[in-house]
Amino acid sequence: MIDKELLKILVCPESKASLELIGDELVCEKSQLAYPILDGIPILLVEEARKINSEK
Repeated sequence: MIDKELLKILVCPESKASLELIGDELVCEKSQLAYPILDGIPILLVEEARKINSEK
């Protein structure tokens, strides 16, 4: 799990927008990317991110 204080300062490396914790990923609505969290460590690499669908 990501510490709430850490989540406040983490941003998307693509868009520099804030990230939202959804399940086991950090999601950026602006860039439409979901970054995985592996063993409690956020992997904030654009090439490792999953493209998400904007429709909910």
